[in-house]
Amino acid sequence: MRARDNPFRVERLHALAYRFLDGDLESLLARLAAHGYRGAIVGPHGSGKTTLLGELMSRLRSQGQSIRELRLTEATRQNQTTLLKTWLASVRPGEILVLDGAEQLDENTWRDLLSATSETSGFLITTHTPGRLPTVYECRTTPDLLQHIVTTLTGPAEISEHDLPGLFESHGGNVRDCLRELYDRTGK
Repeated sequence: MRARDNPFRVERLHALAYRFLDGDLESLLARLAAHGYRGAIVGPHGSGKTTLLGELMSRLRSQGQSIRELRLTEATRQNQTTLLKTWLASVRPGEILVLDGAEQLDENTWRDLLSATSETSGFLITTHTPGRLPTVYECRTTPDLLQHIVTTLTGPAEISEHDLPGLFESHGGNVRDCLRELYDRTGK
């Protein structure tokens, strides 16, 4: 199968909306506003934090909010101090700061960043564990969620339902890794 015909190709995955297991985007927006636009989206690897964050930023922008975002990964860990200084230096009054990957920061850098963002209009992060900011939403995965995503991408008959719970378990609930494996399987 050609890559462009693979139902699990990246552009198809990026087009999927976040699927809430509880609540919805409106209730999340209300919770975030109640916390002064300061909070955390928490969840393990591959649980949809970045997808949800993208939808949330899009909605906030459509409401007239100005967003300044930064994504940290393991690959950016070595130059995170430079990245953070550049990011913070570019902040304008009234912006909500959005940091995807706050778990990459050590405690000292986190404290410095928290202090530097105290006067911003908001500060929203994603992280793997709670505790850095009030949790406004916890992302979770289930085998049923994986089934829903796969069915959305392929149609109901393409992937055996019985295959997916084992795949979900073998990847420890990391839906992103499950979808990568399905891409590889389908491409053969």
